[in-house]
Amino acid sequence: MFKKLAANRASLSDTVAQELLQKIESGEYGPGAKLPTEPVLSEEYGVSRTVVREAISRLKNEGAVEPRQGSGVYVSEQGHLRPLRIQFDEASSADAVLQIVELRRAIDAEVAALAATRRTPRQLKAIESALRGIEADVVAGGDGVKADVLFHRSIADATGNPFLLQTLAFLNQYLEAATKVTRTNEARRGDFMRQVYEEHAAIAAAIAAGDALSARNAAQTHMFNAARRMSRGVAESAPKVVAVKKTTAKSTRASKLKKAVDAASSCAGD
Repeated sequence: MFKKLAANRASLSDTVAQELLQKIESGEYGPGAKLPTEPVLSEEYGVSRTVVREAISRLKNEGAVEPRQGSGVYVSEQGHLRPLRIQFDEASSADAVLQIVELRRAIDAEVAALAATRRTPRQLKAIESALRGIEADVVAGGDGVKADVLFHRSIADATGNPFLLQTLAFLNQYLEAATKVTRTNEARRGDFMRQVYEEHAAIAAAIAAGDALSARNAAQTHMFNAARRMSRGVAESAPKVVAVKKTTAKSTRASKLKKAVDAASSCAGD
């Protein structure tokens, strides 16, 4: 049975797609099964055929279904497999960002260790070049974010494992904004920027030496410190807007307090 949907028009196609995907995952629509037609889905879900079409298009893009000319839309043989996806609104909170950093720490540690044992001379040059890029960007007054991403990407590339590279690229898209906030705050403190560079240099040195254990430890230390800096950076940037409100409120309270003190002083003088 289907259920009528009550949702914002902008999210109706997402909701229909999610409903159909759940049916595919549960086995209600197994591999090779034909989905109901657009008119049927439109009627059952209480939405327009355009909304249904958009929902089907999303499922097609995710590889869950495949349209067959003149026949209909069918669940693909891999339709029950879900692509890795993190909802952006769920990943934008400070807690979620730090949790993703924890995941990055576990992955980056192994990536660095593998790179130390597998890297070629050409890949080592790419890593060292990316490290110099971080330093050059910082000296030029930049935030070093793009150079940082390139550095970690070059290390992942040195593992020879494309899935590690893809996973890090996937996670980085959720960390970039928070990293920019952190680096903006770090740029105001030379000691922070030096520490960041030294952490990257330690990883590169361990990889160059072929020392997997040191590379793993250096990467773990770097991501642990990155989480600490990110947490501090978000905390330092967030109160700015609140501070204005608090200052206004404090000024109002101070004004009232002053009047009360003046009044009391006047009474005491009397």
